[in-house]
Amino acid sequence: MPADTLGSDQLRATMTEDEWRARVNCAALYRLVALYGWDDLIFTHISMRVPGPDHHFLINPYGFFFEEITASSLVKVDIDGQIVAPTPYFINPAGFTIHSAIHAAREDAKCVIHLHTDAGVAISAQKGGLRPLTQTAMAVSGDLAYHDYEGIALDLDERERLVADLGAHHVMLLRNHGTLAIGESAAQAFLRIYFLERACAMQALAMAGGADLLECAPDLEAKVGGQSNAGFAMIGEALAWPALLRRLDRKSPGYDA
Repeated sequence: MPADTLGSDQLRATMTEDEWRARVNCAALYRLVALYGWDDLIFTHISMRVPGPDHHFLINPYGFFFEEITASSLVKVDIDGQIVAPTPYFINPAGFTIHSAIHAAREDAKCVIHLHTDAGVAISAQKGGLRPLTQTAMAVSGDLAYHDYEGIALDLDERERLVADLGAHHVMLLRNHGTLAIGESAAQAFLRIYFLERACAMQALAMAGGADLLECAPDLEAKVGGQSNAGFAMIGEALAWPALLRRLDRKSPGYDA
């Protein structure tokens, strides 16, 4: 397992409780993505803002599987992706390009999750995108943005277009690339990516069946979307996130070290 050279207890003593809590929650997100089979070797990223005035962020050390990430191994960077705290690790600058743009533009984007799952990429490559075929899809489809593919995220100029396409939405399909979700907390971001990923998987399965597909009416799409947004904030924080942490404690302990 990766571990900071100071050791987790010593590292924790150098920071506020708010930062340590953010580290634990961010590490939990990495472990959950691995647990649900959404990881892509050492690629894709989850970032979380460190509470406080400095606009610092936590991101994974490049080269580790998500199942190995711990609170103490996360790397703290500034908005430009420059490492701002001692660490034996380094990050993938391309990975932070997308995240830095969203964090800078959206005060509510405390947490950003970006994935390359089979189902997510498959639906992102379909011209029609995510269709209102299921209740799960309608939970996010009204809040869904799209961003056209521009190549591997190395061009800083892309950030302006990405932010413009995201607008006020909280979930996004990156065309020919993957999925993205933001939230004011780890719980909100995870619930949104969970529904988006499951909706993509359900659509891929439904289309593979070959039968005619039944889309729901637009008024139902708006109704379910409104109901779900309230649930992401309330039920996610109070009930789903504690349950997810209990699952991690059973199946992938050590994320909080």
